[in-house]
Amino acid sequence: MNTVAVKNGNLDLALRKYKQKLARDGVPSECKKREAYDKPGVRRRNAKKEGIKNARKRNSRRKDRD
Repeated sequence: MNTVAVKNGNLDLALRKYKQKLARDGVPSECKKREAYDKPGVRRRNAKKEGIKNARKRNSRRKDRD
């Protein structure tokens, strides 16, 4: 369970830290993924698109280092 301490009554800072922790754990993306049913073909297509996008990112980062 995610918990955040509220220091000096600063609720805004605590809420921001809590949201960051949830985002790191992948809770919002998991909820978004479960909102609607995706057919298996659509799921595969999206996974392939994500893979292509990530490969392009990796390749562009490698070019920048060289």
